Amino acid sequence: MKRGGGSGAGRRSRALLACGVAAGPVFLAAATAEGVARRGYDPLRHPISGLALGPGGWQQRVNFTVSGALQLAAAVGHARSGRTAAALVGAVGAGLVGAGAFATDPVSGYPPGTPPQVEVPTRVGRLHDLCSTPVFLGPPVLGVAQAVSALRRGEPGWAAASVGAGVGMFGAFALAGAGFSQQPKFARWGGLWQRVALAIGFCYLSALAARARRSG
Repeated sequence: MKRGGGSGAGRRSRALLACGVAAGPVFLAAATAEGVARRGYDPLRHPISGLALGPGGWQQRVNFTVSGALQLAAAVGHARSGRTAAALVGAVGAGLVGAGAFATDPVSGYPPGTPPQVEVPTRVGRLHDLCSTPVFLGPPVLGVAQAVSALRRGEPGWAAASVGAGVGMFGAFALAGAGFSQQPKFARWGGLWQRVALAIGFCYLSALAARARRSG
């Protein structure tokens, strides 16, 4: 009986971790398709959060919520393998759900007719930024934590991949921030760098979930 129960728990964990494997690709694919189709939207300049504004904005809000729910499910699956991964993946999931609940202020002139940067952020816009913080900082912190753990286990390859993902995401996030703050050399490419940051971070989370699934 104990053995069967353990097997059932393992199957549930693998199913939950499969949600984590899918979460990042689902989010990026949906945002990419919507960004291409949205009139007046430039994926190279504008943030993904801007897709939640204006006509059709509900689609991106749904994308935030669904992707966040998938990451929250993955966090439960990670609980069997480590508290740090579970906590940080859970923070990413909660941040995505919150980002969908609170819309960003207009950034870089989207929706059309809005200024490049609002003079006074709204309360809802501040809440969006607050919710987004763990989405962009959680994976880099998790990468460092995973690297330390991997070195202790004698896994230098995973340690290097974890550090590389963390540094890469944080660096791209900083460049995106410079673009969205309208610094002249970076404003044109803020959306591109944000997408690079999310692609690195979310692919890393997918790899981490896949790795946890394989380990049982």
